[in-house]
Amino acid sequence: MTVAVVGIGADGWDGLAPPGREAVHAAEVLLGSARQLALIPAEVAAERVPWPAPLIPALPGLLDRYAGRAVCVLASGDPMHFGIGGTLVRLAGSRGFRVVPHPSAISLACARMGWPVEETEVVSVVGRPLDALHARIQPGRRLLVLSADGRSPAAVAGLLTRRGYGGSTLTVLENLGGYGERHVTGTAATWPASPAAPLNVLAVTCVADPDAALLPAVPGLPDDAYEHDGQLTKREVRAITLARLAPVPGQLLWDVGAGAGSIAIEWMRAHPACRAVAIEADEARAARLTGNAAALGVPSLTVVRGAAPAALDGLERPDAIFVGGGVTAPGMIDACWSALRPGGRLVVNAVTLESERVVTAARDRLGGDLTRIEISRAGAVGGFTAWRPALPVTQWTVRSS
Repeated sequence: MTVAVVGIGADGWDGLAPPGREAVHAAEVLLGSARQLALIPAEVAAERVPWPAPLIPALPGLLDRYAGRAVCVLASGDPMHFGIGGTLVRLAGSRGFRVVPHPSAISLACARMGWPVEETEVVSVVGRPLDALHARIQPGRRLLVLSADGRSPAAVAGLLTRRGYGGSTLTVLENLGGYGERHVTGTAATWPASPAAPLNVLAVTCVADPDAALLPAVPGLPDDAYEHDGQLTKREVRAITLARLAPVPGQLLWDVGAGAGSIAIEWMRAHPACRAVAIEADEARAARLTGNAAALGVPSLTVVRGAAPAALDGLERPDAIFVGGGVTAPGMIDACWSALRPGGRLVVNAVTLESERVVTAARDRLGGDLTRIEISRAGAVGGFTAWRPALPVTQWTVRSS
């Protein structure tokens, strides 16, 4: 069974190149949204099947149902860029599909705006949390937001304004490439609440207010970027810890005894493909770290409520583990060490004498490095200034073979 996946734009049949038209004419079954199917002229005799809702769980059954027939899937623009083509390939592999791309909404939007595609960051909020935008908002950056519907531009404008980026310029590009194409430009702070056309892309030039918080992607966000009850790996120690954990795109971290979630959050902020699981026994802290993850642009952080090491059972094997709390729990070190993938990194921060004894004993058994981290901050002493030392941290780092 070979399925043709044909990209089609808002200009419909008139905009299809000959290879796309040939694939549609050859089909016995056309799959697509109701809007896409309506773009195909009546002379095409294929059976038309609109996508069911929810779509993803239904896809395997649809492919099985029409096995043995010539199937053509209609997609918006480039099927392999935030499109159904990527979903189908992940589901069934690439061999059974022939993709006929069309100019994507990203290409069309950049052409209209005069923005080089390679210098423009793309974020989709189609079926994804709007909070993911937080990690992309930086002064001077150009963003293209693939809208979920006509309400998305106003929602993005509100988010930017709350973040201190109310002066950002927004351009809604409606019905790109179609006969009803229209552009509307304004600022985030003055954006109207009325919805745009359902089919739209939002171009954003980020402009920070003078007092807007800077939240870069590198480790070591300000401590006040987090809601916490004191259970927080402090900024300088956090930066050193993440350097040892070494975030790699696509890899998975366990943050054990996550507290405010700062290590897991900054691991995920390092690259959009970084994944993390935060394990936290305290209900209030688990709720708080979930809010921190959303506010800092990584709402897909997985939070597991429970006490380690028992709560680690059944989780996907990680590439790196950080233990920030609970290292003295019986079996904690062995459970983490045995769970690591080959080449995985285990980093443990110890503050108390009891936890230091555990990590030094573990280092004697398993090897690795011990580092003493001592941080002092200047503070007032009467009318003078003196150094105030924070509690020293003993950090153990070891890599599995």
